Amino acid sequence: MPEEIELEMAKIQRLREVLVRRESELRFMMDDIQLCKDIMDLKQELQNLVAIPEKEKTKLQKQREDELIQKIHKLVQKRDFLVDDAEVERLREQEEDKEMADFLRIKLKPLDKVTKSPTNLPNMVKPRLY
Repeated sequence: MPEEIELEMAKIQRLREVLVRRESELRFMMDDIQLCKDIMDLKQELQNLVAIPEKEKTKLQKQREDELIQKIHKLVQKRDFLVDDAEVERLREQEEDKEMADFLRIKLKPLDKVTKSPTNLPNMVKPRLY
């Protein structure tokens, strides 16, 4: 009985970890979408400025072009960092999953012996489970 409770607690803990991971993935996706949207908006503004012939651009427009290029570069770097961080997290979670699977496999083996009925043993009465 204590083994079953311990196993059930492990399952609940695992479910909690899965939900926390999913929340983390959704937050990453929201951040990624927002960064991509911001980059696209800045690129659109930059394209509009680039479309103006150089001779017709004001000093302010040229400065704005430079600002936009710098902002886009910073956002791309931020997104790259976010993607790299997500990959590190994915690998860490993969290792945790392996450890949990090993833990559960070890815990389930003794439980299998307790819960399985000895049907293949000769001359034994099957125990009743209440």
